[in-house]
Amino acid sequence: MTMDWSRLFRHLFSTRRKLARVFPVQALEAIERAVTESELAHCGEIRFAIEASLEPHEIRAGKTPRQRALEVFAVLGVWDTAVNNGILIYVLLADRDVEIVADRGFNGRVSAAEWSAVCNTMEEKFRAGQYERGAVEGVQEAGRLLARHYPPLPGGRDEDELPNRPAVL
Repeated sequence: MTMDWSRLFRHLFSTRRKLARVFPVQALEAIERAVTESELAHCGEIRFAIEASLEPHEIRAGKTPRQRALEVFAVLGVWDTAVNNGILIYVLLADRDVEIVADRGFNGRVSAAEWSAVCNTMEEKFRAGQYERGAVEGVQEAGRLLARHYPPLPGGRDEDELPNRPAVL
């Protein structure tokens, strides 16, 4: 495998400081509010995670954003919901990539193309420098997909199983 030097340099220079600049506290709070509001319309769970970059050895090994998203899905316990209806929206800033990992409760319900459309919306906004707007719109779009398949429980008995605050890795 050949080394992708441009990717390595992007990751080396995508620091937590840069992440804090494009996702400041008010953006994280807006994302948290969007998750909280979205979850009023469905009984699914949304977990949002942002990572500045991967380690150099992971880049050399060719780790993809999707592979990392799958790891984060497990580490954050998104799979651990009562009816397997959690999703992870994962942002890898250095690669300008958004991945959505959905638990097995979505198998046969939401297509890969539908999840990709949410990712594409977010990536488009990010390219325009609209990180907060892209993240909030992505949460809202994902929430609409969740609402279609996991409507709110009668009487509002839904327990919030995952934190709504974005994880900054």
